[in-house]
Amino acid sequence: MTVFLAGDGRPFFGGTYYPRPAFQQLLRAVDDAWRNRRPDIDSNADALVEILGRSALAEPDPSRATIDAFHGAVRTLLGNADSEWGGFGRAPKFPSTMNLGVLLRAWLDGQSRDVRGAVTTTLDAMASGGMYDHVGGGFARYSVDERWLVPHFEKMLYDQALLARTYLHAASAIGNPEWLQIAEETIGYVLRDLSAPEGGFYSSEDADSAGDDGHHHEGRFYVFTPDEVRAAVPGPDGEALIEWFGIDEDGNFEGRSIPTRMAARGRFARPPRIEAARAMLFDARAGRPRPGLDDKVLAEWNGMMLATLAEAAWICGRADWLERAEANGRFLLAHLRDPDGTWRRSWQRDAVPRARHLALAADLAQLTDGFTRLAEATGRAQWLDAAIGTADALLDGCWDPERGGLFTVPRGAEPLVARQKDLDDNAVPSANSAAAVALLRLGALTGTGRYLERADDILALLAPLMAGAPTAAGHALSAVHLRHVGTTEIVVAGDRPDLLAALQRRWLPTVVVAHGERTASPLWTGRDDGRAYVCRSTECLAPSSTPDELLTSLRTALGG
Repeated sequence: MTVFLAGDGRPFFGGTYYPRPAFQQLLRAVDDAWRNRRPDIDSNADALVEILGRSALAEPDPSRATIDAFHGAVRTLLGNADSEWGGFGRAPKFPSTMNLGVLLRAWLDGQSRDVRGAVTTTLDAMASGGMYDHVGGGFARYSVDERWLVPHFEKMLYDQALLARTYLHAASAIGNPEWLQIAEETIGYVLRDLSAPEGGFYSSEDADSAGDDGHHHEGRFYVFTPDEVRAAVPGPDGEALIEWFGIDEDGNFEGRSIPTRMAARGRFARPPRIEAARAMLFDARAGRPRPGLDDKVLAEWNGMMLATLAEAAWICGRADWLERAEANGRFLLAHLRDPDGTWRRSWQRDAVPRARHLALAADLAQLTDGFTRLAEATGRAQWLDAAIGTADALLDGCWDPERGGLFTVPRGAEPLVARQKDLDDNAVPSANSAAAVALLRLGALTGTGRYLERADDILALLAPLMAGAPTAAGHALSAVHLRHVGTTEIVVAGDRPDLLAALQRRWLPTVVVAHGERTASPLWTGRDDGRAYVCRSTECLAPSSTPDELLTSLRTALGG
């Protein structure tokens, strides 16, 4: 991005991806305008600053923050869904994970087969095309075409967090184990290639890497010719792999082939012979020049990955993932938080590793969610304490007492030309929608009315957006669903792994679970060891002593 600023910091013109000749012309034009048409520049700057500040002036509308907004969004999303290739709208296509989350919640609520069809078509098509790395796991950022064939090859941490989460939820809700494979391989990619030794997760890998000619080419690390596959996997197994991934002499990207499963869409489980050949191709690919690594550790994206990893460990019963999630939690507390408790946004291992920049609202919201999910998965009070401290920092530093909602930057940060609020869900959840979900869950676990009240205030602020542009409010709509369906609280007291196991291996988006170490939460009041308690808004069913009793109570609480 290139932005031209006046001397006082006000932007007056900007854009992205200028080719070199056009950029040189642009520089001359801006220079001419600066010298000869200064009033026009001042007018542009004033208009842009006014636009930048509009989000802070948005008014709440609690009357529209209802479950009807959620149901209306489901209808809109189904109307926009591509019935052949999945996704929403035309190329270029982005994953739209938050909108898929809305449809998955609607499916659990018993809505029509159209919901299942839209989700299934999208998830199968995304994971069959070239946007998914069939050799090494993980997703590229988006597809340049409607079929998910040719991606922009950059791999972002936030996409891995959101897509692994979506495939995990869908595998549980709809019952497709092949989607679970996609989630597992995506998490495996992050743990292998985006993990800092200290415990954090790196931000991304570049799209470009060096080719045989010494120049950098987009996607070169990921594409193959048939002869390159044969060199890596000799004999019949190599030929089988060529057929499995659709690699041919013509190629599907600049004379080479992006491995895909488009010829057998939705079939990802690899027979042992193919899996052994894939592993050989992976090893051979590892000898190529890798794409560049962005080794910043961002609080926001790490919070997202922490939440995904903790939830995946819980659902899949993966103790190794849970251990890695706790290592990430310890890293965040040790390296992205100052001794006085001030959170920072970015950490990097320079000559002297250090954290920089005050954390933004999005950082604190995602960290709150990540620590809350880690507390649920481990039963350790330290993670619930971390979630509480982070949520308090978020509300104390970013809350707007006049109109509600969260300012993007906290009080005391460097003054900007406009103080904005992050409202739209785009590639990642907005700060406000992320906070709404996190505060609702944390409020249910702790019984803290302040968190629930602030979540309601945020939903009132986001209500006009949810009604007017639901495709830009997927995460906010999930918060509305959680708020109006209601949270079910479960306490498993004492050492009862059998009761915990009854709750695992399923996605329960409106359930929070307390177990392990007792905390000051009222959920723990009067709880006898050896039993499970299922409650809604502190109104509890009879305690359960067996897994069957617990599941019966859970079905009752969830309305079915």
